Amino acid sequence: MIYGAIEEKSEKFYTHLKKVFDSIENKQTEYNWLIADYECYPTNPKVEAVFNKEYCWLSGQELTDIVNTEDFQWIWGVLSGFDKSIPLSEILRYDLPYADGYGGFWKLPLTMQHPLAEIEIVPWDGSLTLILSRNKDIVDDFRKYFPQSEKLEDYNSRF
Repeated sequence: MIYGAIEEKSEKFYTHLKKVFDSIENKQTEYNWLIADYECYPTNPKVEAVFNKEYCWLSGQELTDIVNTEDFQWIWGVLSGFDKSIPLSEILRYDLPYADGYGGFWKLPLTMQHPLAEIEIVPWDGSLTLILSRNKDIVDDFRKYFPQSEKLEDYNSRF
């Protein structure tokens, strides 16, 4: 089962990954991350160079270190977290996830774009953040940290 949450009230204009990581008790370090379809604005030249390609593949610790160096502006993106035992070559057998235009975020039952992902964090149009996970505790922790967030299932059922 996939669990999800949407946060659109307390964070305006872009996703703060440091706050998202704090909310999930830094469980991002337990995964490797494929980052795709992103629009973000680091100002640190070393960080900018990391995101100057079609997709990024980072360990959870590398991603955490980058965010701790500069918690820059994320407008769009799909950050898909994978069990560390899955090689990038296997992950790239599937299409890269994308944020803008993906209708699956807004349908029930919830699905993650990448079939091998354990978690997806989606900065969406600078106006909201989505989190989807196979681990209910991650979504529950996110919702506790962001009390104005709501279950994505409840949000979607209204439309």
